[in-house]
Amino acid sequence: MNERLLVPINDSDPARAALEDATELFDPGEIVLLHVLEMDELTHGAAGAAAGSLRDEREEEAEELFEDARQRIGDEVSVETILKTGQPSTVIVEAADSGDIDHIVMGSHGRSGISGLLVGSVAKNVIESSPVSVTISRP
Repeated sequence: MNERLLVPINDSDPARAALEDATELFDPGEIVLLHVLEMDELTHGAAGAAAGSLRDEREEEAEELFEDARQRIGDEVSVETILKTGQPSTVIVEAADSGDIDHIVMGSHGRSGISGLLVGSVAKNVIESSPVSVTISRP
């Protein structure tokens, strides 16, 4: 089908499962890897130079995630990487909406019950707001 898939990634088992599903369940022509730096994480308790240093550290970690994902995907599929800052579900939906994306494949920790209601779920928010279909992967 040669779809353009958006795969949000972080350093978690669900994200790794989503990347695996993207390559095994679909026939992607291109995979767009998206990593979101959360503003709260970057600014909580940090000021001035410390905040800048923390951002640099998180950007380096993101590049390592991208490199690991590229190796997992292999050379058969074209890969684009996007690093954004913001609220993850909002950034994911915006990327899907503005990036000529056919489908989102993302991981979920699968919270349910009270925890899911109180904590909220990035996956749930993406499903509710996405302009394209979404596949949720669990490890």
